[in-house]
This record gives sequence, C-alpha cells and structure tokens, in this order.
Amino acid sequence: MTAAKAVVIFSGGMDSFTVLNMAVNQGYEVYALSFNYGQRHKKELDYAARACANLQVQHKIIDISAINELIGGSSLTSDIDVAEGHYEQESMLTTVVPNRNMILLSMAVGYAVSLKASKVFYGAHSGDHAIYPDCRPEFVIKMNDVCAIANYEAVEIVTPFLYDSKIAILKTGLNIGLDYGQTWTCYNGRAKACGKCGACQERLEAFAENGVNDPLEYE
Repeated sequence: MTAAKAVVIFSGGMDSFTVLNMAVNQGYEVYALSFNYGQRHKKELDYAARACANLQVQHKIIDISAINELIGGSSLTSDIDVAEGHYEQESMLTTVVPNRNMILLSMAVGYAVSLKASKVFYGAHSGDHAIYPDCRPEFVIKMNDVCAIANYEAVEIVTPFLYDSKIAILKTGLNIGLDYGQTWTCYNGRAKACGKCGACQERLEAFAENGVNDPLEYE
C-alpha cells in the first residue's frame, strides 16, 4: 500500500522539527518545505537542511525574500533590534511578520495539491497565541475551512500542538528520542544563540521544565 503524502512546513526550529519527525513516524511520505523570507535568523534553514538529510526526507527551501518589499516592519526581517524578554511581553510584538503564516500556508497548500497530498502540517502551539494571531486556534480553523474549498482537492491543515506549550512539545520529542541539537531557535542568527530573545527564553524554559540541558551553545 502506498503511503499517504504530507507536506510539513519546516523552519528548522524545535516545534516544526518535532512535527516533522512525528509525520515521518506516522508513516507519511513527507515533503518538507522551508522558506527564506529574509529572516535575520536564516541560519535555521541550514539546520532544516541537515535534519531532512538525516531523515532522508525530501526537502525544498524556497526563496521568497523579495516579499519584504511588501511586508517589512518586523524585527525578524527589517533593520530593527530583536527585543529581549519573554514571548508574552508586549515588546515581542516587534517580531510579528505581517500575514506570514497565511502566506506560507497558502504556498504549502498549493504544493500539497500539486503532489496530491491531503495534509499540510505546521507547528503552531499555545505559547505563540499571546503574540502571533496566525498561530491561534481561530486562525487555524478558518484556514482549514478555506483550504477545504480553495482547490478541487481539499487539503487539511494539521497542527498537532495547537493547544500545547513548548514544554509539552519538548517532552513529546524527548520521549521519542529526538536530538534538539539539530534545531535552531534564536531570532538572532549569530554563531551562538543569544539566550535573551523571546524564542531563546521560551526554549530554555522548556528544557528547564523537562529537567534536561539544552544541547545548543549560548553566548
């Protein structure tokens, strides 16, 4: 019996790394899709490529960086300092990239239709809800409604961790033996993770709560 196909939006970070491995373990024929949207931490794409090579998963990195001519103003894509502090602090609003997930999901769904894949996975989780509207359940529900009718072939948006924290995501991954040294989280794309941005703080919190040392090096 031929395995069902699935597209996984894979940033190279912890959440999508866990989702990618889950999809592989569930027996899907996985097509990983990463985007260069001009993010300052595009180092994550190198991690994504290595992880897919290790898993022998088909992987595309698509350059859509020209989109920044339309959707600038985020500290992830424009010349604005990345805020330090916890995700839930108002300062982290500067990391919002306008309409990012709707754009990425739209392209991933088009890719899925061309592959005759019925599912697109992405790693939205509850820790993102405070800051990122396009990771909230109401967004995912509406996107699923649209993706059911946008093409002749319905595509389901699958978010296994939509109501879970990064702490829970890490616990799931550790339980199936994942090596998070293969992931990059920091919003600053320097040689080592900064340990101070919201992404780093949430990652470090997850490792601390799980009683495990983070394998990444920090400044």
